[in-house]
Amino acid sequence: ITDSMSREFAETLIALKADEVILARVEVLRQKANDGVLSCDEEAEYKDFIEALDLISILQSKARQVLIRQAG
Repeated sequence: ITDSMSREFAETLIALKADEVILARVEVLRQKANDGVLSCDEEAEYKDFIEALDLISILQSKARQVLIRQAG
């Protein structure tokens, strides 16, 4: 992935942030998960959010490596 990542794409990827609506929904689901009151649909939704956030975090880390490598 990093071998074909342009500087512009890396910068765009690093700048990605969840919007307030998504963050608020994740917070609601997180609280319900902590309280043990998630429905099956909410649990699936929460897991999807967590997996997406994990993937984005990994890609952002790779993008930072690209920028460091290109700077050096």
